[in-house]
Parts: sequence; structure tokens; C-alpha cells
Amino acid sequence: MTGKPRRAATGARGQAEGTAPGGKPRRVTVTSPRTAAARRPRHPLTREIDEQTRLGEVYMGSLVRTQFRLALFVCTVLACVVGGLPLLFLLAPELRAAQLLGLPLPWVVLAGLVYPALVAGAWLYVRQAERNERDFADLVERR
Repeated sequence: MTGKPRRAATGARGQAEGTAPGGKPRRVTVTSPRTAAARRPRHPLTREIDEQTRLGEVYMGSLVRTQFRLALFVCTVLACVVGGLPLLFLLAPELRAAQLLGLPLPWVVLAGLVYPALVAGAWLYVRQAERNERDFADLVERR
């Protein structure tokens, strides 16, 4: 370098190459041959769960809370139904005196109808718990 300012190269019309008509500087687009920025490698969420990272703990905690709420709901409903039957028979003496197939109604209900209700509650619980697990698996795989 000689220390002298360089003159801008002139184009076909006698203007400098870096200026637009009218003397304003022309915009230049800078491009790179590398078009995609470096990305962090994506790890499947199952890896986060397997390695017991903080994110995996959050997802598993969510599933456990959902299953726990479901269990509490089913147990509460069954406890109210089964626990409410003796109260119903206590408050309605005419039901205590009723007979069904020669047996007192309270015995028939408590001995024969409670167990199918427990089985139905268990079946509904398992069905909903499996649905929760399917939704969780879809969420994990979608990410």
C-alpha cells in the first residue's frame, strides 16, 4: 500500500461500482456457501427419559401425576358408591326390609352387586391408564 486513497472503479456509465444512480451507496447482499446454521444434534425424548435428565424427569413426572389423578378419581367414585350403600340402607329403612329372591336386599346388593362394580371400575381404570400411556408415547415420539 502506498498510502494514497484508491479511486473507486467506474462502471459503464462512469459511476463507481459501489454506488447506485444518484450517488447513493448500493446495497450488497453477502452470502455464504453454507446455507444452514449448525444445529445441536436432536436427541429423542426417550433418551432424555432413559438417562434420567431433568427434562426426562419432567415428562415422567407428568405421566405419573396423570396416572395418580386417575387412580384417585376411580378409588373415590368406588369408595363413595360402596361406602354410600350402608348409609343408604341406614337412612331408608324400607329398603332394609325389602326382599329379592327371598334374600334381604342389603345382602344381595352388598354381596352380589358390589363385586361387579369393582370389576367395572378396575376395567375402566386400566382402559383409561392405557390411553394415558398411549398419549404419552405419542407425545414422546412426536418430539
